[in-house]
Amino acid sequence: MEAIKNEIMNEIEKYETVIIHRHVRPDPDAYGSQLGLKGYLQAKFPTKQIYAVGESEPSLDFIGTFDDINDSTYEGALVIVCDTANSPRISDSRFSLGEKLIKIDHHPAIDQYGDINFVNVQASSTSEIITDFIIHFNDLTIIDETVARLLYIGIVGDTGRFLFNNTTPHTLEIASELLKFPFNHNDELNQLAEKEPSLLPFQGYVLQNFQLNDKGFCKVIITSDVLETFDIAPNEASLFVNTIADIKGLKIWLFAVDEGEEIRCRIRSKGIVINDVASDFGGGGHPNASGVSVDSWETFEHLANALNKKL
Repeated sequence: MEAIKNEIMNEIEKYETVIIHRHVRPDPDAYGSQLGLKGYLQAKFPTKQIYAVGESEPSLDFIGTFDDINDSTYEGALVIVCDTANSPRISDSRFSLGEKLIKIDHHPAIDQYGDINFVNVQASSTSEIITDFIIHFNDLTIIDETVARLLYIGIVGDTGRFLFNNTTPHTLEIASELLKFPFNHNDELNQLAEKEPSLLPFQGYVLQNFQLNDKGFCKVIITSDVLETFDIAPNEASLFVNTIADIKGLKIWLFAVDEGEEIRCRIRSKGIVINDVASDFGGGGHPNASGVSVDSWETFEHLANALNKKL
């Protein structure tokens, strides 16, 4: 791990332009690791051109914003992709236009698309990896509370406020280092949890329409009709994937949202590996938090049956 950190820094030092990508449908860790790395590199190399690109997620706009750059900017540039397991999920397909490509991630290493691939599946988040990277070079003293805030948000997001089983003693040590910076972490936690009042009737629908069996498997099915009834967008509906997480006896749950061209299925579990099933259906992710898109409700039922068999 230490050698690859040095190798990555050697590459960064060679390039005057560094462009940072992450995955589509960004979550707090995608935002935090990408923008945190950008802020760190800007502090360490003030004369370099450092950019972060990709589509925004309105519910996460409070975290930060992204750059709009021309294709020509990629000429002779170093591209770094954060928090993205496989290349089809990289936001902004121009990532391949750079001169060299580096992958930094904590998901299982299924698609090693980079010229250099730094994958640490023991890390809670890519934001934890970026913080370790900064500490490795004794650079905590050159970052400010803005960078620390971004990385902390990423760690909090992927650990579910340190409640998920990917939270390790090292994760908490890293978080404690970031909390030494003067940002208001309570405000950040509150903003991560906040939802528009207009969305809460939909939360009530989820709580009244989940399908739980006696094995501890649960399905939540959100059709286009439901989205229309509650005037809610698919990405907004996905914010409620953990609404049922506190049900007693729950072991695996499948939250499916009809997005028009595909049905996006988010899979969660409590201690049971489910990313192998997601992979069988063309998806992937973490052992206890994965996702997959299917083309029909019939395929969705096959996915549900495969997950149910896990129990």
